[in-house]
Amino acid sequence: MNKNRSLIRRTAAVVVAGAASLVLAACGSSDNSSAGNSSGQPSASAPAPAVQGRHNAADIAFAKGMIPHHRQAVEMADLAPTRAASAEVKTLAEEIRKAQDPEIKTMSGWLTSWGEQVPAEGAMDHSGHGMGGGMMTAEEMGQLEKSSGKAFDTAFMELMIKHHEGAVAMAKTEKADGTFPGAKTMADAIITSQTAEIARMNSLLGKN
Repeated sequence: MNKNRSLIRRTAAVVVAGAASLVLAACGSSDNSSAGNSSGQPSASAPAPAVQGRHNAADIAFAKGMIPHHRQAVEMADLAPTRAASAEVKTLAEEIRKAQDPEIKTMSGWLTSWGEQVPAEGAMDHSGHGMGGGMMTAEEMGQLEKSSGKAFDTAFMELMIKHHEGAVAMAKTEKADGTFPGAKTMADAIITSQTAEIARMNSLLGKN
């Protein structure tokens, strides 16, 4: 009798355990399938491009301010091949032009995609542009154009240091206030590269 009861208890325990494992397995497969479905649904993957397209007023201001700012740096760099005496200054000018020309095109593309107006080429008055700190005045640009040799090298680097410092400040504002990933990445690159160029120019000027 005791043996029978013991057998019954064991059988019941096995049945209960088996049922429990079936329930757990069912729950597990249900969770997995629902997780798989949610990750596979278009609605789950769709937000990626949407997130990349999100921008705010700070992003717009960054692009609209940095485009004319970059254009002026390229204009300054274009003077170096025929006016600079130093090979280092010529090299630096070429690096600035190669870095900033593509960024102008990229930021112009952002503004167009956002339905914003790209600053016109002729809109670059040298008195400055909104948040574009460090912009050269018409007088400063005129003096740079008229100089050559070592005088050009010195003026170019002193003006470009001021110009770069303005760009770094603008980029820091974008990093703090912007939301568009591409703009924040560009701002980070501007801070890194132009801070290094400032140090390089200070060294060439004997200020380091």
